[in-house]
Amino acid sequence: MAMPRPSPLLGGASSSAAPGRVTMRMFHGDVSLGEAEVFPIKPGPEGTLPFPSNEIRISHLSPASERCPPLSILQTIAPFSVRCKLQAKTLPLNPSLHRLYLTCFNEYKSAVVVVGDEELHLVAMPSKVEKVPCFWCCSVRAGLYASSVGMLNLRCLAIVFDLDETLIVANTMRSFESRIENLSHRMDVEDDPGRVAGMSAEIKRYIEDRELLKEFIDTDTVTDNGRIVGTQKEEVQPIGTQERLLRPVIRLPERNAILTRINPEIRDTSVFVKLRPAWEDLRSYLTAKGRKRFEVYVCTMAERDYALEIWRLLDPEANLISLNNISERVVCVKAGSKKSLQHVFKNGGCHPKMAMVIDDRLQVWDEKDQPRVHVVPAYAPYYAPQAEMANAVPVLCVARNVACNIRGGFFRLVERVITIRSMHSDDTILTALIFFFVLMKKREFDENLLKKVFELLYENELLDLPYAPDVGDYLVCEDTNFVPTNKDPAPIPEGMSGAEVEKRLNGRAHQVDQKQISSSTRLSDDVRVTTRGNLAGSNVQSNGGSLPITPLLFVTVLQEIGRLCNSKVEFRSTVSSTGKSTQFSVEVLFSNEKVGSGTGKTREEAQVQAAEKALQNLQSNYLSFVAPMAGVLNKDTSKSPGGGNGFLEDDIDSDGDTSMKEPSGSTLIVDRLSSVISLLRELCVEDQHVVFRDEVQNPGSAINEEYHFQVELAGQILGIGIGANKDFAKLQAAEEALRFLKTTTDPQIKKHLRPIRYFFWNLSSIALSL
Repeated sequence: MAMPRPSPLLGGASSSAAPGRVTMRMFHGDVSLGEAEVFPIKPGPEGTLPFPSNEIRISHLSPASERCPPLSILQTIAPFSVRCKLQAKTLPLNPSLHRLYLTCFNEYKSAVVVVGDEELHLVAMPSKVEKVPCFWCCSVRAGLYASSVGMLNLRCLAIVFDLDETLIVANTMRSFESRIENLSHRMDVEDDPGRVAGMSAEIKRYIEDRELLKEFIDTDTVTDNGRIVGTQKEEVQPIGTQERLLRPVIRLPERNAILTRINPEIRDTSVFVKLRPAWEDLRSYLTAKGRKRFEVYVCTMAERDYALEIWRLLDPEANLISLNNISERVVCVKAGSKKSLQHVFKNGGCHPKMAMVIDDRLQVWDEKDQPRVHVVPAYAPYYAPQAEMANAVPVLCVARNVACNIRGGFFRLVERVITIRSMHSDDTILTALIFFFVLMKKREFDENLLKKVFELLYENELLDLPYAPDVGDYLVCEDTNFVPTNKDPAPIPEGMSGAEVEKRLNGRAHQVDQKQISSSTRLSDDVRVTTRGNLAGSNVQSNGGSLPITPLLFVTVLQEIGRLCNSKVEFRSTVSSTGKSTQFSVEVLFSNEKVGSGTGKTREEAQVQAAEKALQNLQSNYLSFVAPMAGVLNKDTSKSPGGGNGFLEDDIDSDGDTSMKEPSGSTLIVDRLSSVISLLRELCVEDQHVVFRDEVQNPGSAINEEYHFQVELAGQILGIGIGANKDFAKLQAAEEALRFLKTTTDPQIKKHLRPIRYFFWNLSSIALSL
């Protein structure tokens, strides 16, 4: 249901003439709508009016929106694009223009003027002054508005998938042979027996699958564990002018593999495809219960026929991308070029800020799109076959959860179970903390943009528009690209992408100097981390090698917690030398309180370890903080047990004893009062006194009248309670004090609160309210 809106014409005298206005004739098609006065938003040359021939010719009305007013859609896909304001001339008022205005206002439509490849949307605005129809004119790329209306009404975003090494790994006979040859040469010069054994096992896996592919090429069958499996002719629906095809395909679900032939007439185009584990889970989430959560796109550097066939294997029933859309939604980029969301959505299907990307590499994307990329570890089933299952949550399940949280953050529709589960996982509490950062942002579509748009009037200025959400606001940076050490050679990257494969096979890819990585990721309190790290921070051992992932995200999260708590997070390091070795020690201080420490051979290693320990300590403290609150239900406050920290006192004067030692009233009120008092204790620093003050000077008067209590912190009143029962009045005052503390931005108040406890309180309050 839409939010209530002001009446379109609130009345009042017409405003006086403004400088720079121009009178233009308006048309809907060929029907005259009378004249309108047009006011540029910006003065001078920047305020040039966008209408050609000094007339406003409306070609059509936009699609009706069910829940989003046009201005909220335009602010999302074309922020601050208001070009000018229009208002009908007072006399004579054309009834056709008035009907057009009411139609647009009541049905959430806009009147569209097409100028080249641009659309000018006239948005009907309520006015507190004018009695005539008033509009704001916003510009947007042609076609983008129409596609965005449906997505925003359905609370739907876009998701863009890479293929090779992200969702699948594919090989032809030629690529199999090249990989085997490359590994054999490396074995010849390798002295370490462990690494030789690892490469030998990798070669064996390549050979096993190569033999299956060779058998498929020669006989259209494969022998899998002594069982002969024949091909199935799968029909490929024609795309565009393409003719209908029947492809020979063998599916081996036990191996999570598929054999197919790109060109059914040419056997050398046969491909052995390994699907990444948990793809079915991710696909099921995208199509669950027939509810569209994401519009799906593909962007790859692979050849087009190959890309279309791989996607057909991944989405055989065309549930993610319909056959009508497949040709424009599978986008192939020339190898070596940058991928960009602008190119993916060149036909106006979506705005980049409403899209997230799942890819195994960050740097292949245009820099402005990189904040919207969720980077997954490259799929390496031959080099590290157990890597996918080494973590409790498979890579694509993590991607699914990330997508769910992004959509939830963008539209503020996150399910409580996801938050609670992430808070109480066995891993560090990073997911919950990161998600909390999302919730702390004041740029959500539903709770910020929609609400404020409904309050805007014609007389408002451009700067009164609220900021719109961006997927990049809700995605934590994490680059899981492989970084080899000096001793462990990188696995041969998988996939099929033309010249790029040849470059990788020659060993030029991923050869990054470890010292350069360390220096480029060094952190300071005022520098944002651009290198991304894996949440788990673990290494996957396989074949005598390692797959290290730098967990610098731990440091980033700690600094973000400090920023949200208005507290400084410091990393203090010391160096000690014993003989030939040097040991670095780092302590993490949160508002001068030690919360973690770590040691390592480098300062960065010690810093990361200290940050991880600090987060683990925060997790333990958080769970201790929220555990006693599990049975307390209260919509207004979050409860916490008293921990003996801080002070909470009654002000006892000669006129009456307001001590809480012997509370009266119902058990429920007493229990709730105790919980609220305990929480206030937890929030306050130890040298500050929260005081309950009885404002009824004559205690006898309270018998037949009311009790008046107020809560004070450092002399400032936080809450007032009134009631016939002493405990009830105290509870009212205490709960009002908590509500005040939760929303206050007063630095004089916040300096009396314990930053970490204040952070825990906000986190638990948000979780329990979802």
